[in-house]
Amino acid sequence: MRLSAPVKAAAQRLTLPFLIFVSALLAILGKADVMLFDRARVVMADAVSPIVEAVGRPIATISEGIAKLEDMSTVYSQNQELREENDRLLQWQETARRLDTENAQLRDLLRFAPQGAVSSVAAQVIADSGGAFLRNVMVNVGARDGVARGQPAMTGEGLVGRVVEVGDRTARVLLLTDINSHIPVTIEGSHERAVLDGDNADQPRLVYIQPKAELTTGERIVTSGSGGAFPPGLPVGVIASVNGEIRVEPYADLARLETLRIVNFGLDGMLSSSAVPSAKPLRGIRVPASDLSH
Repeated sequence: MRLSAPVKAAAQRLTLPFLIFVSALLAILGKADVMLFDRARVVMADAVSPIVEAVGRPIATISEGIAKLEDMSTVYSQNQELREENDRLLQWQETARRLDTENAQLRDLLRFAPQGAVSSVAAQVIADSGGAFLRNVMVNVGARDGVARGQPAMTGEGLVGRVVEVGDRTARVLLLTDINSHIPVTIEGSHERAVLDGDNADQPRLVYIQPKAELTTGERIVTSGSGGAFPPGLPVGVIASVNGEIRVEPYADLARLETLRIVNFGLDGMLSSSAVPSAKPLRGIRVPASDLSH
């Protein structure tokens, strides 16, 4: 069917406006769809967010718990490492203190140079035979080091005792406080002579002193040199008490002996046989058959 010319002309005139209208309508509908989609998305998000939050809260709690456990594990490991490091530091500190004490004692021995000494040797205390009946120590030097029976043992503070038994590598030192120790001494101020007599107490006593002697606490006691066992003037201690028995506080701390110096003064005086403590003999000990008395 053919359209007439007027109709065809009218259709051609209406085509462009129609297309413009359709395009505008499509653009409006497209914009409306976008806004509708965004609105729907917002509504959906609002509806779903409580559910997501409810589901996510335990997950977040679990994650936080895991993180805290990891932190606690890390802190525990670090704490263990710090404890171990602290223990090592305490061990080093104790070692440093012990070495410092030993160095101080050795420095005192090095500075100690008694007049008239022919020779001397430093000794380490390796055993303490102290007890109710014996007050003596064993040292790690012996005959091979030039130690001989009767030689005085001293520290930087004063006289400790004398050697009573000698082996090749060890020796036993009888302390001033032992019940078998009897040392001729002099009170330095008054020049009164006496005997320092051990009785296993911490402070030996002065005996055989003149009854009229006037004594005061703090007076210095030194060896007298009688008997040829010790040279005169070796420091022994100070008078600690004069009421009843006269007691002497030794200069050397006999309860904490660690290092000594065995001194050879070239003297021939020896202990009597009664001065040797009744202990089991040391292996390799050589004790002379005869003794010289005071």
